[in-house]
Amino acid sequence: MNSTNKFTSARLYSLLFSTRKARILTASAVALTVCAFGAAGVAPHAPDASDIPIRSIAENLELPNLETRIAALQQGAQTYINEEQVRSGDTLASLLTRLGVDDEVATAFIKSDKVAYGAMQLKSGKRVQAQTAEGGRLQWLRAPLTDANGNPLTDIFITRKGESFVAAEVPAQLERRVEMHSRNIVSTLFAATDSSPDGSRMPDSISNQIVAMFSTNIDFRSDLRRGDHFNVVYETFWQAGQMVRAGRILAGEFTNRGTTYQSVWFDDPHSKQGGAYYSFDGKSLKKAFLKSPLEFSRISSGFSMRVHPLSGSWKQHKGVDFAAATGTPIRAAGDGTVESAASSGGYGNLVVLKHWANYSTAYAHMSRFAKGIKKGTKVSQGDVIGYVGSTGWSTGAHLHYEFRVGNVARDPMSISLTAQAPLTSSEMARFRLVSTDMMHRFSLLRPTGTALAAR
Repeated sequence: MNSTNKFTSARLYSLLFSTRKARILTASAVALTVCAFGAAGVAPHAPDASDIPIRSIAENLELPNLETRIAALQQGAQTYINEEQVRSGDTLASLLTRLGVDDEVATAFIKSDKVAYGAMQLKSGKRVQAQTAEGGRLQWLRAPLTDANGNPLTDIFITRKGESFVAAEVPAQLERRVEMHSRNIVSTLFAATDSSPDGSRMPDSISNQIVAMFSTNIDFRSDLRRGDHFNVVYETFWQAGQMVRAGRILAGEFTNRGTTYQSVWFDDPHSKQGGAYYSFDGKSLKKAFLKSPLEFSRISSGFSMRVHPLSGSWKQHKGVDFAAATGTPIRAAGDGTVESAASSGGYGNLVVLKHWANYSTAYAHMSRFAKGIKKGTKVSQGDVIGYVGSTGWSTGAHLHYEFRVGNVARDPMSISLTAQAPLTSSEMARFRLVSTDMMHRFSLLRPTGTALAAR
């Protein structure tokens, strides 16, 4: 080993066994290191970390005001919000005690103020919220004011103002929630909605909507079978943590005898009903036209050749006559716009409605028009547009109803037209967002591995 290598090895030993570093290596590790240096020849060594000068930096740091922080924490800890449900036999004193209120001024105000006292109607089940400070000092109290059926009228707030209180009524703020439920049919639909394994119960209004939604495909009195299944998504409205009422079904699917029927609600701001139900491919489930514009009537003359009752000549009868008493309400057969509402010769008082595409309907011999029916008025299917009469060339009270395609009369009893006007491209794009969301919800509700044969 030459002198250079000796120096390097000596330096290495000095570094490895320096008392400043107190490092202990095995003999084999030392030997390997020496060999490595011997093979590499001369290699510059890095400066020892202990040789690097250390600088001390002094900096004044602003400490938080601990007294302020502690006071803030204590102040927050002194505020409590409690909610209680009115129990049978409750008094104002017992309810306030459970709410944590120990405030003679507040109690006296509630008893003396008309609005405040109204808020504290002690109806069993009613929920009341209150915020108190330390010692039971009332900050505010909130209670719903409901009608005899429990429907919310207003919310009443009792609020502290210094050392006194004020009470005010504000519109009831309802929280909208979306609920999803799945049920199997064992006996009847209502038995399935009344109970479930988790003890939950669906509102009767939702059960009725299910019947209305699927009654064109399912006879709920005779078609249901054990093992039938349905999923439903609907809205509920809550006030102060208590359900006030159920809303509309947003989507439903019912599997009956192996076939699944589906329906999804789609909002339409231009519709009087606010929207309509569609199949998941965007086709309206609402019948485009009513078979009869009168709720209770009989056909007295059909769409055919006949002897005219006044002229005695043989000619085509281009409509259907429905016999009914004078004053019987006449309903719009479909959604549309009033094209005309006026006296028209032999038709007497006549209303013509323009529907989508090239469809129109005519209603003749009216005794009078319904209020607001004039050219340009928009009507929805089922709206009353006039009343049965015997004006024009008529021998008795009846409605002459015509269904026209491109202004050519067609027999409304034989025409097969059940679909509504299709959605526009922009409406369809919005509809797909809604239907995709509901399909995802249904997939969560369906039993694992369930096959779907939808219609």
